[in-house]
Amino acid sequence: METRIQIGETEPKAYQAVFGLEGYLAQSGLKKSHYKLIKIRASQINGCAFCIDMHTKEALKLGETQERLFLLDAWQDIDVFSEEEKVILQMTEEVTKIHDKGLTPETYQKAMKFFDSHYFSQIIMAIATINVWNRIAISTHMPVAV
Repeated sequence: METRIQIGETEPKAYQAVFGLEGYLAQSGLKKSHYKLIKIRASQINGCAFCIDMHTKEALKLGETQERLFLLDAWQDIDVFSEEEKVILQMTEEVTKIHDKGLTPETYQKAMKFFDSHYFSQIIMAIATINVWNRIAISTHMPVAV
């Protein structure tokens, strides 16, 4: 893979701004387990090897099981994820694939049954943030540490 400009080095203020979003999410009420599922699923959809590698390792350290990580791509067809997690994963897919339909009314209504307006907003910000990181990592060919 060709070596490309690394934005963190050339535009550190822009990079730090995205880390600012991470800081906000870290202090928000968003559960770490939910944020990891969001990060991994969006990264799978976007094909971001750097982020999949990083966030699956982080999730394992936080106590996530290998089984759930192995099955994450098939979350709709299995019962290892709670209904709440399934709504978060559906939101992640729809917002990440915004070009399809975006967040559908059906998914929005399901989310409103589980989450208050603050938690819903934190989920959306988490999905948006990982999508920013995915786009940076993919377009700059950030190397996976193997």
